[in-house]
Amino acid sequence: MSQTGSPAPSQPLRITVLTDSDTRPPGLDLVEAHAEVVTAHDEASLRAALPGSQILLVTDFRTEALEAAWDAADALQWIHAASAGVDQLMFDALVNSDIPVTNAQGIFDRNIAEYVLGVILAFAKDTKHNVVYQQDRRWVHRDTETIEKKQVLVVGAGSIGRRIGALCRAVDMDVVGVARREKPGDEVFSAIHAQSQLDSLLPHADYVVIAAPLTESTEGLFDSARFAAMAPHARLINIGRGPIVVTDDLVAALDAGQIAGAALDVFETEPLPADHPLWGYDNVLISAHMAGDFVGWRVALMEQFVANLGHWQRGEALFNTVSKRFGYAPSSQ
Repeated sequence: MSQTGSPAPSQPLRITVLTDSDTRPPGLDLVEAHAEVVTAHDEASLRAALPGSQILLVTDFRTEALEAAWDAADALQWIHAASAGVDQLMFDALVNSDIPVTNAQGIFDRNIAEYVLGVILAFAKDTKHNVVYQQDRRWVHRDTETIEKKQVLVVGAGSIGRRIGALCRAVDMDVVGVARREKPGDEVFSAIHAQSQLDSLLPHADYVVIAAPLTESTEGLFDSARFAAMAPHARLINIGRGPIVVTDDLVAALDAGQIAGAALDVFETEPLPADHPLWGYDNVLISAHMAGDFVGWRVALMEQFVANLGHWQRGEALFNTVSKRFGYAPSSQ
């Protein structure tokens, strides 16, 4: 296995696409215009497809099949994940190899930011109860909140976090970032603090937005102690990864009134079981891991991959290269 370089002219380019079913992914014709393409959807079909493939395009979050079939990869030079998160790809054999991994950074940023601003406004304007009262044909007047000058603490100051911050700043909110290490403030974040300072920041935030990747340092980051540190009027918004939040501790915090509500797009277990207590809270907004998905996103992912494929074929540096150590692509790319 080799990290760089395109195949010799006499060697045809072969790309394996790992999908979530045997259904043809939208936009695959864009890839087929550049290479021989073989699809796989489970361990057996992936094991048959990998030999001779120089590139693996992963469009399926459930990547256990790749680890199981890894010994069949005899020519891989590059793996691309058609997602922002790559935590499920980071098994030891891949991490320890010299094969670069890229991701879909940038594709979902704007849509996720719109989702976050939307749920902030939904909380502030009590939109959920407007819908309930309309369905009940009840006229219930009440005063609602303003979001001007309210503080948004964005945990994860990468490309998604920056886009969230930019939209919130545009509506005159105070935006504070949390990153792996402290950085100077800029036109988006009034300050960027190290994750080690999180406990001292939580009491001052009106909205806490999780936009971090799932890593060893973020798994279980929001537990009972963190919820106890939050202001009682604050709301939690998670568009990062489900396991960053300890769900049982969140339920306990909601029951105890330690926080005022939550908007959750990702969960430790997906789909969220129908009998899970989170469904029953009137101060919780739930969506089905869809904050980033917009009409046409699947084709946009293929267009991005083909653009990076052009770099690879010309021997140029790939963009959105993921740090296997930290589990994300630096936003400076």
